[in-house]
Amino acid sequence: MSQQTRDEEFMRQALAEARLAAAEGEVPAGAVVVLDGRVIGRGRNQPMSHHDPTAHAEIVALREAGAAVANYRLAGADLYATLEPCVMCAGALVHARIARLVFGSRDLRFGAVRTKFRLADCDVLNHRVEVVEGVLAGECVALLQAFFEARR
Repeated sequence: MSQQTRDEEFMRQALAEARLAAAEGEVPAGAVVVLDGRVIGRGRNQPMSHHDPTAHAEIVALREAGAAVANYRLAGADLYATLEPCVMCAGALVHARIARLVFGSRDLRFGAVRTKFRLADCDVLNHRVEVVEGVLAGECVALLQAFFEARR
């Protein structure tokens, strides 16, 4: 199986998490953490329902992954996110030593990996995350657009 096929497979799982978030009234963002070809953490946006500003999809997935391996370091793991991570989430990826970030859609307001900043692979930090963007971008963008259009 090619890397592109694997990336699309795991992004579809992140999209499933994003759809769950949307169904719960949260901004539809989803994430999965993959280590050695298997998902060890899943997350979806939950800040409103959990009254927790840190309950972004990536953070929820990182917490679950850390618990799964009993370590806050997730060396060798990949994180798939439907939306470009914010500053908080990009920093968490670096702290967790995530190997690769694969994301679908850029976040034009808060994106901290490519749009506003380049935190994940910044050369002044002690760890750099490999960044792949645009995987299933059309589906990721369509989900966000449908969510916000329904609220107008």
